[in-house]
Amino acid sequence: MKILKILIISDEESPALWDYFDRSKLADIDLIISCGDLAPQYLSFLATFCSGPVLYVHGNHDECYADTPPEGCICIDDCLYEYQGLRILGLGGSMRYRPGDFQYTQKEMTWRIRKLWFKIRRKKGFDLLVTHSPAKGLGDGEDLPHQGFDAFRDLLDKYAPPFFIHGHMHLNYGRSKRISQYQQTIIVNAFEKYVIECPVPE
Repeated sequence: MKILKILIISDEESPALWDYFDRSKLADIDLIISCGDLAPQYLSFLATFCSGPVLYVHGNHDECYADTPPEGCICIDDCLYEYQGLRILGLGGSMRYRPGDFQYTQKEMTWRIRKLWFKIRRKKGFDLLVTHSPAKGLGDGEDLPHQGFDAFRDLLDKYAPPFFIHGHMHLNYGRSKRISQYQQTIIVNAFEKYVIECPVPE
């Protein structure tokens, strides 16, 4: 079985990957996925040195992407993107807590997912769910900005992807964990940087 080595990043630029970068750190990385709230220049920098694509969803602080999108990177918001047989579903943004882009009510997020129904069905599900916010009740916060989405949990219940990757919850927050599990799905908090090895379906 083929295994893809994926660097996941979110919320805080890693000095090890930017200030003290050595191209050998990305030598065996097949794919980079950003879960949001990172400087577009950071993503563009990493794209220069990674042999695979850099994918991203928007965080709730990514309004600057409208004027300065990350060069050489691919936005997978509201997409079912396939890379070397790996099916990746992207849904950025957080709960709506103020006026601004990339914020959604529970109903708005449910509607975004409904519009992807045909693509998900045609691909017979997905292997990675990539979001900015967590799912409701799965490592989210109690305050409105950090509450998770019910619709993400519904996706996990229905499709049981091997991995759910999110950001938004800094690891110094009280309820934040790097790795947890929900039924058959491994949940990974992408804060700063982490590497996962993901099997590609036959």
